[in-house]
Amino acid sequence: MYGGGNTFEGIKNDDLSKEDPIRLAEFEARIERGEKIEPTDWMPQLYRKQLIRMIEQHAHSEIIGALPEGTWITRAPGFKRKMALMAKVQDEVGHAQLLYSAAETLGKSREKMIEDLINGNSKYSNIFNYPTYTWADCCFISWLVDAGAIVNQLANAKGSYGPYCRALDRICAEESFHLKYGHHCVIYLATGTQKQRDMFQEALNRWWPPLMHFFGPSDKISAHTEVLMRWKVKMSSNDDIRNQFLDMYVPKIWELGFTIPDQALRKNEDTGRWEYTEPDWEEFKRVINGDGPCNKERLEVRRIAEERGQWVRDALKSAETAYVMPLA
Repeated sequence: MYGGGNTFEGIKNDDLSKEDPIRLAEFEARIERGEKIEPTDWMPQLYRKQLIRMIEQHAHSEIIGALPEGTWITRAPGFKRKMALMAKVQDEVGHAQLLYSAAETLGKSREKMIEDLINGNSKYSNIFNYPTYTWADCCFISWLVDAGAIVNQLANAKGSYGPYCRALDRICAEESFHLKYGHHCVIYLATGTQKQRDMFQEALNRWWPPLMHFFGPSDKISAHTEVLMRWKVKMSSNDDIRNQFLDMYVPKIWELGFTIPDQALRKNEDTGRWEYTEPDWEEFKRVINGDGPCNKERLEVRRIAEERGQWVRDALKSAETAYVMPLA
């Protein structure tokens, strides 16, 4: 689950000056023709660097994104909901593995990526630093957070780097089932008792501001540059993805009789774009820098899991380990 709130490093004026101009021109011509760049192909160091950063953040977001829902597996209402949620969480962790593999083709090891995550040197989507107080919070994530992720990932699946695009093709196919599951959960609440409807409305009120952050900073303040769009590292701007999501899902929310907590939200029929209250970007910065409600908890869970699984990784790396026959 990844909305696209990438934190790209700033690009210095001399970042491309050291590249071979002939190779650079050929590289850009290939992208312009719609060709995919593969791991063994020549690429500018800036392209490699920013792709690692983006794919790594996406992988972290999948694995951390499983935690808010994972806490509800044992508390989900009924056996079927528990089974479905367990399968969904397993899918998200599997997506992370696909993405770590894609990032490794660019030269950064999985171990280093995990280390950077735990140490706070690498980012992930802000929205997963908020708590899931109720079952309705879990339903909100399964429907609307996954919906936002799919909008962004379908766009980036048309990007220029082959391994990432192929991983996204599979991820989007699986996320579409997550979306249907989440929508079904919300419809169940919407057509249930008043208490169930109120529970989802409260969840919607809590999660709407983080959801607007999910797509990344406004284009007016984003660090993205023209060269990254030209190289198809990122296929759409943050504001375009946010607008596409609003276009697709605001009517669905209203159709179910829920109220979106933004009195300024309206579609400008002249421009075809949605108008809304400007998200609190200071909170976005504060949370992405580690000061959110659940930042420390999320990284601590990941750190403990890494420590407890170290013996398995060590055993797999040891070619001398002999097979031991089970006792029973």
